[in-house]
This record gives sequence, structure tokens and C-alpha cells, in this order.
Amino acid sequence: MKFKIIPFLLALTLLSCNKDDGPNDNNPFLITPIVNVSLNLNLPQFNALLFPGSSVELTQQGVRGIIVYNVNNSLYTAFDLSDPNHIPNECSRMEVEGILASCPCESDNNVYDIVTGQHNSDPTLFPLQQYRAERIGDNVVISN
Repeated sequence: MKFKIIPFLLALTLLSCNKDDGPNDNNPFLITPIVNVSLNLNLPQFNALLFPGSSVELTQQGVRGIIVYNVNNSLYTAFDLSDPNHIPNECSRMEVEGILASCPCESDNNVYDIVTGQHNSDPTLFPLQQYRAERIGDNVVISN
């Protein structure tokens, strides 16, 4: 009897896992575009990502672009530059200065940390839409 229960429990455990579950799954304002890009750190346009504390913007990816940040040469973060707390529009592409991304829309003062993705003053608001960022050799792979 116990040999029948073990495979059932194993199958139930595997079926209940979903690697795509995340904090942005319930955001009604943003879609999740397909992103799969490899950044070669030997190329001049991505050279800044060789240094901790620096970032690179990818303008042709995501909803309104993606900001990739080097935390410590083995940990990278990647977030969409569309303000996650309103519908994308002509002013919803955020501007990055240092580790802060701010929304230029006059209707709000949303500012987010590009290391954690969290809103700077109101943790109840949606965080930035995050993508996977993984360093593999001389490449940083951004995907979802």
C-alpha cells in the first residue's frame, strides 16, 4: 500500500510547483512579454555590467525597456521600466538615476529601488516587474 502512496505524493508535489509564480502574477496593469536575451559582457555596450553597482538599460525589451543591475558580479537584477502601478502610457517609462527608478508621470511620485524592485515609500503598491537574470561565463542571460 505504501508503494502506491509514495508515487502519488511525489506526482502531487511536482504538479503543484510552478517556477513562473511570482509577485507580479496578479498585476492588472502589466502584461508579461516574452524575454530571452543574452548580454555579452565583452561587447562595449554591456561593459558597464562588469562592475558592481552599475546598470544597463535595454530599450527594445520588456514593456517599456528593462534595467539590468550588477549587484556583486555574480548576482544581477533585471526589472521592467514600466511603472507597475498604472496602465502603460506615454509617460509611464521610468527614468533611472543611481539605484532609483522614478515615474515621470505628474499624477504620481512613484520611486522604486532597482536592486529589490520595491516601491520606496509604499510597500502595499505593486513592485517592479522582475525578470530572471543569470550570469553564465561572460554573458548575462535575461529571461522569464
